[in-house]
Amino acid sequence: MSYERGGWVYIMADRYRGTMYVGVTANLAARILQHRTGTGSDFCARYGLTRMVWAEPGDTMEACIEHEKRVKRWRREWKFSLIERSNPEWTDISGSIV
Repeated sequence: MSYERGGWVYIMADRYRGTMYVGVTANLAARILQHRTGTGSDFCARYGLTRMVWAEPGDTMEACIEHEKRVKRWRREWKFSLIERSNPEWTDISGSIV
């Protein structure tokens, strides 16, 4: 299956170096709103993950899905490093992207 339209890979968190969720979406603004209202994923709802701490656009959904799968397999420390390169304080960056 080929996805021509671009998308996003993103990470949600509850706090600095806390619980993280790695996701993929074609509509970042709508997906973040879903997570914040408790309808995005059971995991985010269960752990109160409302802070988008990292996001990266991709040219195709296929590429985004592959990147999401890779990031999900990474060790926690690698994810921390990825986030902290652009967001060392783990602040909610959704306002600057969506």
